[in-house]
Amino acid sequence: MENKSEIENPNGEALLSSFKNNSAAKKSETLTIPTMAELVAEGKEPEILFWVGCAGSFDERAQKITRDICKILQHVGMSFAVLGTEESCTGDPAKRAGNEFLFQMQAMVNIEVLNGYNIKKIVTGCPHCFNTIKNEYPGLGGTYEVIHHTQLIQQLIDEGKLKAEGGESFKGRKITYHDPCYLGRANGVYEAPRRALEILDTELVEMKRCKSNGLCCGAGGAQMFKEAEKGNKEINDERIDEAIATNATVVAAGCPFCMTMLTDGVKHRDKEQEIQVLDIAEITVRANGL
Repeated sequence: MENKSEIENPNGEALLSSFKNNSAAKKSETLTIPTMAELVAEGKEPEILFWVGCAGSFDERAQKITRDICKILQHVGMSFAVLGTEESCTGDPAKRAGNEFLFQMQAMVNIEVLNGYNIKKIVTGCPHCFNTIKNEYPGLGGTYEVIHHTQLIQQLIDEGKLKAEGGESFKGRKITYHDPCYLGRANGVYEAPRRALEILDTELVEMKRCKSNGLCCGAGGAQMFKEAEKGNKEINDERIDEAIATNATVVAAGCPFCMTMLTDGVKHRDKEQEIQVLDIAEITVRANGL
C-alpha cells in the first residue's frame, strides 16, 4: 500500500510513502492519499485534514493504525488530505517536558502552515496531538475544530455509514477499553470510543480503573522518552494486570503511545497468545471488512 505523502526521517527515507500490507494471500493494495499542497494546486479544498502525528508517521505499529484510519475515511467517501512533509511535531513532548520555548516555536510553525491552507477541521489518531491542537494552539493563533478518530468513527456509525458487517466477527469475545489520559480525563471523551465498540456483537467489560478514574499507561507527559522511575513494577504492567483480570481477549486502545505500552505489558506477562491489543480504528476496519 502506497501513500503519496512523504514524511522523511533524518536519513531521508520516506516512511509514510510506502505502507506494505502483506496479507496471507500476498495481495498488494494501493492507497493513495493526497497532500494539502497537491489539492490546493488543483484548486480543491478537502473536508478535513488528517493530522498523522509523529507516532503515526514513524512508528511501525502506529503506521498500521494510520493506514486503517485512511481506509475508513476513503470507505465513507470523505474528502481529506494530509500535510505530508509540511507536518511536524505539535510540540506536546517539549511542553510536557518543561520546554515551553521549544513548544511555542514548534506550534507557531504548524499554525502558520495550517492557517496558510485555511484549515478548519482536523481529525487525528493521537490524543496528544488532539489535546495540544484543540486546547493549546488557540492561544497562539490557531483555532480549529479538532476531533479524535474514535469520535469520527462513532459519528459515522450514528449516520449509518459504518456497520459491523462483512468482516471479522467479534461475537462472543470480551473487549476491554483503555482510556487514554489526554482523550479521557483531559478532554472528557469517554463515550465515543465505547459506542464504537458497542456496535460489535461482543461483551464490553470495564477495568477496575476506567473513565475519570482511569490509570495512565505510563507514556504520557513525555514519560515515554525518559528512564523509568525507581520501583518494583512498571505502570504498564499494572495496567495490563487489570485488563487480564477482566478476562478480555481484546484490549482496545485509542492512542499510539498507549498501544506501545499496553503491547509491552502483554509481552511482559506472556499473554501474547491470549490477548490482542488493537486500536479502535483497526477493530472497525476488521468488523467492516475494509
